[in-house]
Amino acid sequence: MITILRKPSARILLVYAVTLLFIVLNGWMIVKKQTMLAATLPALFAIVLLAIYSLDKVLLLTVFLTPLSLPLHAVMPHLSFDMFLPTEPLLFGVLLLFLMKFAAGYRPDKKVMFHPVTLTIALYLGWMFITSLTSTMPVVSLKFFLVKVWFITGFYILAIPLFAEKTNIRRFVWLYTAALLLVIGYTIGRHLGYGLMDQQAAHFVMNPFYKDHTSYGAALAMFLPFITLFVFHAIQRPLFRWIAGGVLAILLLAFVLSYTRAAWLSLFLALGVWVMLKLRIKFKTLLLTLATLLVVVVVFQQQIVSYLERNDEESSSDLMEHFTSMSNITTDASNLERINRWSCALRMFNDRPVFGFGPGTYMFKYAPYQLTKDRTIISTNAGDAGNAHSEYLGPLAESGLLGMLSFLLLAGTILYVAFRAYSRVRDKEMKVYLTGALLGLITYLGHGFMNNFLDTDKASVPFWGFTAMIVTIDLWSHSHPEESQT
Repeated sequence: MITILRKPSARILLVYAVTLLFIVLNGWMIVKKQTMLAATLPALFAIVLLAIYSLDKVLLLTVFLTPLSLPLHAVMPHLSFDMFLPTEPLLFGVLLLFLMKFAAGYRPDKKVMFHPVTLTIALYLGWMFITSLTSTMPVVSLKFFLVKVWFITGFYILAIPLFAEKTNIRRFVWLYTAALLLVIGYTIGRHLGYGLMDQQAAHFVMNPFYKDHTSYGAALAMFLPFITLFVFHAIQRPLFRWIAGGVLAILLLAFVLSYTRAAWLSLFLALGVWVMLKLRIKFKTLLLTLATLLVVVVVFQQQIVSYLERNDEESSSDLMEHFTSMSNITTDASNLERINRWSCALRMFNDRPVFGFGPGTYMFKYAPYQLTKDRTIISTNAGDAGNAHSEYLGPLAESGLLGMLSFLLLAGTILYVAFRAYSRVRDKEMKVYLTGALLGLITYLGHGFMNNFLDTDKASVPFWGFTAMIVTIDLWSHSHPEESQT
């Protein structure tokens, strides 16, 4: 159990302070006739008190609420800023409580703080902070940086001791999946109103819970490996395996109906990595394969582009046509707009190669970098239609070369640690959890070539949570040599 304050007297004093604050605020809201705020205040203070005594329950509650969270502008469209409710306020509170705990003398385990993944996260965040200070829009960048910090604090730093109790790994997966099932029910219900195979409706029927079908498809892809493993590995009782089978069928149906081509492709990538794990292919072989593919693409880029230009298949409700349209860079507006965004990111990098324009600023700065020949019917100058559509080129434009390299180093380190731990762990349950976390991350890292969602709670919570699972199991494998192989 994670507790913020160890001394009972300190916790009691804090409870009295919170109770007094609740009475004062509730009285003020009643006088001012703020009935909506007054109605939500008890729940808010209940969560605060829960965090004081058992922070792990708040983290697990946040996991469940993540698929159900709503953007603030959907509730209060007149505000000039946005966040996800209630997850981001909860994580901001978790961050404050963690800082209080740190100030009171708490220090995370040295094995965690000096773990290779933690060190690369520190490098990633450190460079992001520097480029926030040099940003063309410092307020935007510092807010973007702060959001990253509270996601990483909640679902990496604090999640590692949470996952030390391995049942919490299963709880994490099932809590997110349970809430995701509610969203799937809502989404398919809306989809039926337009026709279940209507590809255009698939773009928005998950609103307001997911911004569009791409983030929805990415979330489904991240949890499909875990649920599949729960079905086919006897680490749970037969009844739960049957339940997992039913859930898997629902997730697959939702996945297909999301019409998210990048997510479909990412699942094939995860399948390929699973085969590599089963064949005991080493991580350096995977790295060498990826490097070879990159070299081939660079050397033969003109021939590849020429071949892709022959494909004029449009995205449609026909699943096969929709999948093959992924390589259409001649007439498919979605693909052409991605190329437009990527081209803008590269031009922005050329202008500011060292520090970039600042974290979170791409959407506000890319419009002047669009060329007339690259613009599509969905292009905009308003800065309200998304980001660089790449988890790799986005940091390149926003934080310069080191921004992209720091993220690549982070991803590579996580994968290396996961492969290393997989070769060591013998415990069947831990191996299933490790495999699920690794394959879930693979789907996101593959999807990241065509979209980026780590600025949202929907993707950040599982991304950093899965990373924490991998680090936890890696540390466990070192402390349980009798259940590991060397």
